[in-house]
Amino acid sequence: MLGINLGKEVKPIRSSNAVAAGTSDINGAVVDMQGYEGVLFVAGFGTITSGAVTSLKAQQGDQSGGGDQADLAGTAVTVPDTDSNKLAFLDVFRPTKRYVRGVIDRGTQNAVLDFLIAIPYGSRKKPPALDTTVTAGKTVVSPDAGTP
Repeated sequence: MLGINLGKEVKPIRSSNAVAAGTSDINGAVVDMQGYEGVLFVAGFGTITSGAVTSLKAQQGDQSGGGDQADLAGTAVTVPDTDSNKLAFLDVFRPTKRYVRGVIDRGTQNAVLDFLIAIPYGSRKKPPALDTTVTAGKTVVSPDAGTP
């Protein structure tokens, strides 16, 4: 049994809005990892054109604005062109730089991005404050059936 309320342990961030079909890379928002152990990136894809080479990867750097972001070795998660309307995730645990971002690499054919979410976790401060990209949230414990 897990024994924690996940909603009180993580700080979800909308890292990228939806992006129409295209081949250009999509850089997610830079995530400040100070006080966190890791970050889980979750990408939702729409239609991916046959022959597309698409991946989710991570970058890190020392600048909050992302000007020095560099690829992290071994982080590329390939998304097959047959996997339209599916999710991909990448978990970066204990990055060596303070600022990290997820990147969608759309190299050869059109791929639609529905969203990119970053979820920093392992906060030393509980519960973490909501990010400005989150409008509301709630944790419920052992709810009975009934009106939500």
